[in-house]
Amino acid sequence: MSQKNGDHHRSTALRRVPTPGKATLLAIGKAFPSQLIPQECLVEGYIRDTKCDDPAIKEKLERLCKTTTVKRRFTVLSREILDKYPELATECSPTIRQRLEIANPAVVDMAADASLACINEWGRPASDITHLVYVSSSEIRLPGGDLHLATRLGLRSDVGRVMLYFLGCYGGVTGLRVAKDIAENNPGSRVLLATSETTILGFRPPSKARPYDLVGAALFGDGAAAVVVGADPVEGKEEGFMELSYAVQEFLPGTHGVIDGRLSEEGINFKLGRDLPEKIEGNIEEFCRKLMRNGGLGDGVGFNELFWAVHPGGPAILNRLEGKLGLEEGKLDCSRKALMDYGNVSSNTIFYVMEYMREELMKKKKKRKGGEYKEGEEEEEEEEEEEWGLGLAFGPGITFEGVLLRSL
Repeated sequence: MSQKNGDHHRSTALRRVPTPGKATLLAIGKAFPSQLIPQECLVEGYIRDTKCDDPAIKEKLERLCKTTTVKRRFTVLSREILDKYPELATECSPTIRQRLEIANPAVVDMAADASLACINEWGRPASDITHLVYVSSSEIRLPGGDLHLATRLGLRSDVGRVMLYFLGCYGGVTGLRVAKDIAENNPGSRVLLATSETTILGFRPPSKARPYDLVGAALFGDGAAAVVVGADPVEGKEEGFMELSYAVQEFLPGTHGVIDGRLSEEGINFKLGRDLPEKIEGNIEEFCRKLMRNGGLGDGVGFNELFWAVHPGGPAILNRLEGKLGLEEGKLDCSRKALMDYGNVSSNTIFYVMEYMREELMKKKKKRKGGEYKEGEEEEEEEEEEEWGLGLAFGPGITFEGVLLRSL
């Protein structure tokens, strides 16, 4: 069968070769608690469980549940837990001990399930993991969840562990940045990055004095995620799907009070400034340009030439980012789908977005014709498959985390 001039170039482009020495995502996995709550059932359940009799609060929560665009969430909290710990739904109860009794084992259970799914996809034994990066804002203990997770997974005793506590929503991308540094500076290393979160620490009855409680109830969910990161995939044993080309973190001076979380005897209390979407909107373009420029992309590369994996902190943030950067319709579909399917699951959510993005890029790849050309057949116009993309997350600080990604 004959080949058309240029087909070899096209075929090679579809099988992009990993850059030697660059950290690459080799596998991904996720896990959730067993309890699934459809958004249309959340209001009645929350009002019942917290014994709230204020119709104004119920009406506000109903309105918030619609505006978040979330369709379902998974949660550790259950009727059985509330029957055992009724004080969780009692205002001003000192319950940090009870919350940690629930949260500490729950997050490791979810992290273990996500890690096993990831390792299974990776296809190599857990004993080949050389480093573990564990991210959570939902547990407190010594030793930390990193050691408990390593034990559960049967990782070797000299595995290099890093525990990242209380970073909030940007923690997953921080974990990628740390895993990237480890993988690229330790030849042959394979880093398991696991994130796990539950809302148990922040669950409480609603109060007009704490309007953010309702936002949290309408938006946040529980779950875990895991990825294996390593440089120079072993041919025949590993196949990378996304390269971590460059990563950077930046905080906005004077904004440390916009997202405020305080741990007390009653659990964790959050305050969220109304100007958070505005602050992100006002600084996102320069941050993205810096990330692209430092990562080696020229100033001529437009935002719509990239794919976008953005942590969906909420629809307002996505809408403002989309408008500010002039993104075409559909560029943030993976973020919106992750928000719809899981809610905001803090540090985990970026990996749900990236998994959806991997699926989208694979669909585009399959639409392309490959390398062979049949005589007499005219070429069809192909949907372009983006090579470069940005992974972004935002959280307390206000902190921006970003990674320049390359699809393989």
